[in-house]
Amino acid sequence: MTPAELMALMKRLTPEEQAELDRLLTDGLPKWMPQVGPQTQALESEADIVFYGGQAGGGKSDLLLGAALTRHEHSIIFRREAVQLVGLEERAAKILGSRDGYNSQTKVWHVPGEDGRILEFGSVKEPEDWMKYQGRAHDLKGFDEITHFLEIQFRTLIGWMRTDNPSVRQRVICAGNPPTDAEGEWVIRYWAPWLDPQHPNPAQPGELRWFVTDEDGSDREVPGPDPVLIGGESMKPKSRTFIRSSVDDNLFLQLTGYKATLQALPEPLRSQMLRGNFMAGRTDPVWQLIPTEWVKAAQARWQPRVEKGPMTALGLDPSRGGTDKTSAARRHDTWFDELVTAPGQVTCDGPAAAGFVAPLVRNGACICVDSIGIGSSALDFIKGLNLLVLAVAGSEASAGATVAGNLRFRNKRAEMYWRLREALDPAAERPIALPPDKELLGDLCSVRYKVVQLGKAAAIQIRDKDEIREVLGRSPDKGDSVALTFVSGIPAPGSMRNRVPREAADWRL
Repeated sequence: MTPAELMALMKRLTPEEQAELDRLLTDGLPKWMPQVGPQTQALESEADIVFYGGQAGGGKSDLLLGAALTRHEHSIIFRREAVQLVGLEERAAKILGSRDGYNSQTKVWHVPGEDGRILEFGSVKEPEDWMKYQGRAHDLKGFDEITHFLEIQFRTLIGWMRTDNPSVRQRVICAGNPPTDAEGEWVIRYWAPWLDPQHPNPAQPGELRWFVTDEDGSDREVPGPDPVLIGGESMKPKSRTFIRSSVDDNLFLQLTGYKATLQALPEPLRSQMLRGNFMAGRTDPVWQLIPTEWVKAAQARWQPRVEKGPMTALGLDPSRGGTDKTSAARRHDTWFDELVTAPGQVTCDGPAAAGFVAPLVRNGACICVDSIGIGSSALDFIKGLNLLVLAVAGSEASAGATVAGNLRFRNKRAEMYWRLREALDPAAERPIALPPDKELLGDLCSVRYKVVQLGKAAAIQIRDKDEIREVLGRSPDKGDSVALTFVSGIPAPGSMRNRVPREAADWRL
């Protein structure tokens, strides 16, 4: 009998007959078993980090609970908000047959039985809420609706993976549907070989790929599980995979007509939930400063150039240390060259930052430098090299206004980002072209704004750099370097109004 014939037969049974058949088939078996197909493949995968997702109704939450209740000693399953845990609690109680052992106050479930399994439920509504779970030992960390989490929350929470029992496997299982807004796009970057149709080396569902974290904090794919040297330190790669879920693989939901419900959804929800299309219809938050589609359009119209034309400005965002990067954006009128970056450890002081940027300047173009922190030291040494430079302090007041003239700017940072927005507007007379860089896309789409009162005028105020860092899990170095080339008051190339006598320069480069 084929599965289709079996399904047709089961649909003829009454609910009582279906329940009796279920009892006969499962009597003496574990309380939870994976369904044959992708759910079993995800449960049995050898990957350190599994993403099981795509279509709605594929048994994603069941996979998380089933793995915790049958394969691991001490598990925790996260949702972004605590109120979203109710469904997981109810489903766990249905699998176990009761709520025995569950403390609804602490969200800890001591699962009845001789194996002594522990299941916790957690939530991280605010960006910094990951600290509530700092240092907590779990051999399984599960994330339900992974696209709802911030990248920094995910990366930080999985960093505390450990167990006291060497015989117990440690792993991360994520479950979720395609992102519905730009803040969930990090998931596509993280699992790019499986989810990004533009990835140069695509992976098949279930295929393992190995990654390490570079000195600058970015992911680097490596050929296999053998240790690699990063900054003189041996690092063991972690494996990832993506396994696509489908409502067609869920025997139980096939009996309920759930697929017809998904088919009735309006677009783009139908493509996201029914077909698991990760590129469909993601919408931007209301107060996102630069629309995602504007940035993608600017990157789509970019083409490499041999003849680049005169350089009109160079934006330099010096690293403040740690995992931050020093980033340089080379602007040639409406065309930007590929961004140049260096790890913060390499450009950790003024002389090193000046030595990094000096070879990049052409045509006497002005270097617009973020002058806060290490930027002030870089500024002095760049001047010492007889290069034209403009100090930019984002917190300083701005005298500018939008092109429409109806809004002022709270400070220089708001001004330069809004000017960048105006230059990206597809309706602009000469919209700019940006290199196709996924980190740059994430940086620019993470900026939020609000309208505040500035004296008697309304003014634009944007999210500061530290707030963006919380969202991205890194500093928006590339976005800031591009935005710096739009600040007001940039002197014309070759004007050299900031000349410092060469003999006064400190040449410790």
